[in-house]
Amino acid sequence: MSDFEPFYDVSRSYEDNYEQGPFGAFAEALKDGNGADAAGTTSEGASASFLGQPVNLPFGIPAGPLLNSRFTTAAFRMGFDLATYKTVRSRAWGCNPFPNVLAVHPKSADGSLTPGSAELDEGVLADTNYEQPISISNSFGVPSQSPDVWQPDMRAAIEAAGPGQVLVPSFQGSRVEGMSEEEYIADHATTARLVKETGAKLMVMNTSCPNEGHNRLLCHNPLLVGRITEAVKQEIGDILLMVKLAYIPSDDALELMVRSTVGHGTVQGFSTINTISAKLVDANGNQALPGAGRDRSGVCGNAIRGAGLDMVARLAAIREKLGLDFAINGVGGVVSPADYQAYRDAGADSVMSATGAMWDAELAHKIKASR
Repeated sequence: MSDFEPFYDVSRSYEDNYEQGPFGAFAEALKDGNGADAAGTTSEGASASFLGQPVNLPFGIPAGPLLNSRFTTAAFRMGFDLATYKTVRSRAWGCNPFPNVLAVHPKSADGSLTPGSAELDEGVLADTNYEQPISISNSFGVPSQSPDVWQPDMRAAIEAAGPGQVLVPSFQGSRVEGMSEEEYIADHATTARLVKETGAKLMVMNTSCPNEGHNRLLCHNPLLVGRITEAVKQEIGDILLMVKLAYIPSDDALELMVRSTVGHGTVQGFSTINTISAKLVDANGNQALPGAGRDRSGVCGNAIRGAGLDMVARLAAIREKLGLDFAINGVGGVVSPADYQAYRDAGADSVMSATGAMWDAELAHKIKASR
């Protein structure tokens, strides 16, 4: 893997990536002129849709590695027709200390992690030995520029989409010390309004941020998510809203999430999954990522594909059971055209890849060629 350069350089800090990236093939795509045609990524016409927006292929990159408009524009030019602008906040927010990404090596023969397994708490090996099929840590802490920086940049990102391509803004509320629940809800609504001001036609709200407390995510509280989405919809009106979920093991809790949001007309889709939390250790069994509170990290890539497919299938079953109309965006471990198809077969209306795309800039082209 030493001769390959991911478009997000894991050997550099988040700040350096933001200022200097993207790298590798994505950097070359930005040199190839204007618009998606320069990279040969446009198709014969949009044949699918994403939350009502026409797309060439309902495949792209989720919130995470596309830090700003340079990254999203490069993604479009490399044929990823859905490009998610990394999650923004109502205020500037710092990143966890470097390093943020390590290679993760589960014990199973296929490299998978199972939600709820003992291995997640006992420790999973993490190092700098990046091998395919790739799994990595995701320990950033959802950093964000201030709105006066990200709003004009998001506008530029939206305008750079080619025919049949869609910029997907991601946002979340920020919980700070001393903040009441009502203030927390209001911060989500404020951030959604700031996104709306960029001209976005849709947006995704992150409810799977691990910074809400140890092993306690916002999406584990469906009723609170329901209240938040009601406040958000009051701000964004007819703009379509998708909610990003982590793995939710209980069918009852997942159904309650759907009833509390889609059932109230506030949400039009779900994107799932985010990451699986695991204790990461080095070869000596010590904490792999430096710093207090970083003994655990979200894991993404090949290791979480099984969990992602499971969540999509269960959501699709709930959709049929309740007779509700909502979109499902499948995320987690997509590293090949076969993985894309597996998510579609499980019930996903669209599919995204973060880690797989980082390590294979041609992934969108490969999926299109396989169809």
